[in-house]
This record gives sequence, structure tokens and C-alpha cells, in this order.
Amino acid sequence: MPKLSVLLPTFNNEAILLPTLESVKWADELLVVDSYSTDGTVQLARSYGAKVIQHEYINSASQKNWALPQCKFSWVLQIDSDEVLEPGAEKEIRKAIAKAPNDLHCFRLARKNDVLGKWIRFGGIYPDWEHRLFRKDKGKWFDREVHSNVRVPGKVETLKCHIIHYGTPNLSKQIKNLDRYTRYEADELKKRGKTFSYFRWFVFPWLVFGYKYIWLQGFRDGWRGFFLAVYAAFYYFIAQSKLKELEELNLEKSP
Repeated sequence: MPKLSVLLPTFNNEAILLPTLESVKWADELLVVDSYSTDGTVQLARSYGAKVIQHEYINSASQKNWALPQCKFSWVLQIDSDEVLEPGAEKEIRKAIAKAPNDLHCFRLARKNDVLGKWIRFGGIYPDWEHRLFRKDKGKWFDREVHSNVRVPGKVETLKCHIIHYGTPNLSKQIKNLDRYTRYEADELKKRGKTFSYFRWFVFPWLVFGYKYIWLQGFRDGWRGFFLAVYAAFYYFIAQSKLKELEELNLEKSP
């Protein structure tokens, strides 16, 4: 039976980490890559038998790629500190990696995004596929400042179990994330050689809203669906604004 390492990035997550740890405590190894937390995150992780390594955070992809070779076992499941695995996931995961042929390098899992206590099903939010279970020597997060995913050269198959993402417990957290993620997004656009466009700045946010709220039926999630469609449009608008800021101030990175 192949053994499994769980890779868990953390930073000052003591208040929310317990459900995550509980959901993966069955793993053969729990490797926590911590960005020098100042709360009780490290102590809590170690109380679950985790091996904790610490590294300065640059971006999510580079942090996880740095930690990946330090996982002990050949299969790796990556989970974030605001996520949990559904009950019963262990059985399906263990069976999947035991039967995986050599050319199968990764399994994808659907993610249920919980927004203010409700699972969001529309607006392009579900199934929100994530490549999270993969062979250590085949997978790598591609070089992106934000919202990176694992890439593998071989086959990818699908598991039935879900990751549950509690990324929006309140609106204050979501709005706070807006500044950080749009900063990363602008940096990514600049890195890829993209330039600011007034047309995209004026027009695309409206297209994003219409696509999310109407075409992808975000309206079926009630006021949450409306908020998320507006948020996605505003995210695009602010990211483009920060790209303009980089150009105007001749900056290499967003302040």
C-alpha cells in the first residue's frame, strides 16, 4: 500500500487550523511549511505529529515547490489551512493511489466553497477543480504569483470526495484579501509582459459580472451570488488599476 504525505502551508492560522488537522490526521506524514508564524500555529501542528519546516514566503507556488521535495512519501496531498477533507475521503484516496497505474500522475478533487455558511453552487464557483493529489516526482506548481495549480506530464483522473473551502467566513476577510491578491495579480501580468489597456479597464469588469451572474447563473445563489459576481468584476478592475500603477511609477512590484 503506497504511503501518503500531506503538505500544509501555514501562517498565523491557529484560530482556524484545528478542523484541517482533524480531517487529515490519518495521513502517513503531515508536513507543515510555515511562513514564520507568531501565534500558536506551529505548536498546534506539532501536537498532531506534524513535521514543521519554516521558509520565508514569496508566493504560494514557490513556497510549496520548496517544500515538496521534503515530503517523505511518493504520493502527496496538498491542503490549505482554511480547507478540510470531507469525511470518508481517506478510504477513496488510499484506494485510488493503490490502484493508480504508472502513467497516472494526479487526481483532481472538486472543491465546495463555503461563503458565509452556505455552499455556493453557481456562478462558476463549483466544482472548482483542484489538482491536489499527485506523485511527488511528477507534480509541480507552475510559476505564477497567485492562484497557481499543480501540473503533471501524465494522466489526471477525478475523485468523488470533496475539499471543503471555508475561505469566506466573513466579508471583512474577503475584502482584505482583495488588496493582497490583486497586488499579486498585477505583478503576474507585468511578469508576463502584459500592458495596461483602457478598453479592458472600462469594459471587462462589466463582462466579468455578466458572465458570472447571468451566464453562469450566479443569481441562483441569492445575494451571495450577486456579491461574488460584483467582487469578481471589481477584482479585475483593481488588478488592472494596479498594473497601471506599476507602469506609471515604473515599479517592478506592486507596493
